[in-house]
Amino acid sequence: MLKKNFIFISYLLILFMLQGCAVQRHRKLQRFLDTSISKAHFEQQFTGILVLDPVSGDTLYAHNSQKYFTPASNAKLFTLYAGLKLLPDSIPALRYISLNDTLYVQGTGDPSQLHPYFRDSTVLHFLKPYPQVALYSQNFTEPPWAPGWAWEDYDGPYAPERSALPLYGNVVEVFNQDGLQVSPGYFRDSVNALRYPSKRLQDANLFFADPGRQDTLLIPFKTDSTLTRQLLEQALGRPVSFAPRLPRGDRKTLYSLPADSLYQRMMQESDNFLAEQLLLAASSTLSDTLSSEKARAYVLGNFLKDLRQPPLWVDGSGLSRYNLFSPESLVYVLHRMYEEVPRERLFAIFPAGGVSGTLKEWYAGDREPYIFAKTGTLSNNLCLSGYLQTRSGNLLIFSFMNNHFRQPSLEIKEGMRRVFEWLRDTY
Repeated sequence: MLKKNFIFISYLLILFMLQGCAVQRHRKLQRFLDTSISKAHFEQQFTGILVLDPVSGDTLYAHNSQKYFTPASNAKLFTLYAGLKLLPDSIPALRYISLNDTLYVQGTGDPSQLHPYFRDSTVLHFLKPYPQVALYSQNFTEPPWAPGWAWEDYDGPYAPERSALPLYGNVVEVFNQDGLQVSPGYFRDSVNALRYPSKRLQDANLFFADPGRQDTLLIPFKTDSTLTRQLLEQALGRPVSFAPRLPRGDRKTLYSLPADSLYQRMMQESDNFLAEQLLLAASSTLSDTLSSEKARAYVLGNFLKDLRQPPLWVDGSGLSRYNLFSPESLVYVLHRMYEEVPRERLFAIFPAGGVSGTLKEWYAGDREPYIFAKTGTLSNNLCLSGYLQTRSGNLLIFSFMNNHFRQPSLEIKEGMRRVFEWLRDTY
């Protein structure tokens, strides 16, 4: 009996010691982060931080974590989650039905067809054997830009228009190789070799490229259903007609690239066009009508209905300054993905500190990455949310949001780096 009592008491003493160490470590973390965010580079801005231990479920640190921030591209975390929940392993490229000698098709928002990076031609290979192709183009009625986008971004490579059946990434690719080369060739006569304040007229597909530039230009073109049909005709080498409606019957789906290849490009390069189109593609699994709004509402109402601070989520990319997210809501979605997606697959999608994408130049580990996270950057706003691997083997989920600063963003990044390295080395 004495021996059993001794073992029990020893067990309790060890348990109390471990709990005491955990409490001390927690207090140390609190003191360090409180001190860090009181320093000069964080003083005159709005900062929110949440650090979660997903194993214990403990909140290790919270500062303004329930307040709303402009997330910039951190909004892509919600878009990624929407894709993971709604899209199959391969991206739907077309809905179609064959009747008599005509193939009737409608776009699903798939952004990969003839895209400057993916160069996928699944749709073209599928359509070529059919003698008659009829395009139904009325399944997307939202504006080509999302609410809150800046009008002066119309010629920026980061803001192509949204459409039901995007081709060539909805951009003109211009590069200098024995003279200006233009893709798609449809726009060859619309590109002017001269310096001009903008790269395209605001209201017309008339483009300008400095003949002395050696880098490749990507210039968004204005989209409409007629242009989509004409681009498709040129790529197929034969006429394509419009269909006023799709015939009744069993509509089938053509699939293109693995979804993870698009998720990875969206997250690592912070590709706004892919984010917008993937949200439309996700909506194609809910109805025939492509609607970013419908996809967002469905995800929030069905998969994220327990969010304590539901976001104001207005686009897929985070380009809109109307978006409002809290650190807590971002950590919630990150936690859900961590629980639902195998770790190796999930981390391969994210930028890795010091290795890939938008984190290639930042937050490098000694021998291997310790941060896998999504950046979010607009003028005067800098956010980072994701996963942090500590030296002791613990994994932390965090969101670090900075809004309304006026100093150089380098100072904010350096302050964040010190926090992340301390967490890595100490917790």
